[in-house]
Amino acid sequence: MRRSALGGLLPGGHNGPMRGNLAAIAVALGLLAAPFGAGHALADQNDPRLDQLFTRLAATTDAAEGARLGKEIVDIWGQSGRREIDFLMADAQRFLIRREFYPAYARFGHVVALAPDFAEGWNKRAHVLHLMGNFTASISDIQRALDLEPRHFLALAGLGLNYLSLESNRLALEAFERALRVNPHLAGTRRKVEQLRVMLGRRHI
Repeated sequence: MRRSALGGLLPGGHNGPMRGNLAAIAVALGLLAAPFGAGHALADQNDPRLDQLFTRLAATTDAAEGARLGKEIVDIWGQSGRREIDFLMADAQRFLIRREFYPAYARFGHVVALAPDFAEGWNKRAHVLHLMGNFTASISDIQRALDLEPRHFLALAGLGLNYLSLESNRLALEAFERALRVNPHLAGTRRKVEQLRVMLGRRHI
């Protein structure tokens, strides 16, 4: 057994063929790609622009447009509309980029305490927990994010990575497939789905 950075006991050695370098996969799937302080006021997961953006995202067959629309959605998710929350998010993100997980976790913890209705706070803390090796706690935070924004494709992709880490491949596949139903332009997620379908003998979503 190994102890996580949060002090919880975690099973060691989840090194199955699908796990690989999960931190690198997280970057490839876009889980570190939620910028903060974009320079204009946005309104979190309740922003009225999101419905139209998701409609366009599902309809487009152009990969570049899909990437642009996905980034626009992520940018909106990352803005709480509250100065103190956005400051904490930006500060936590700086620590996360430097892989300083303790202060990143603490600051995202302040975010979810001050703004429990802000989906991206839960999603970002979940990502830190994943990188710290606390996969069960990460799943719990992701579920909070999805309660607030069921269309959060990055949270769904993160859920899949957590299940891969726990060697729950069927649950991982289901999470990745849910992410693709929302955003079919996640190339890294699609590759994981294809690999898992081969492993599990499944062909269709």
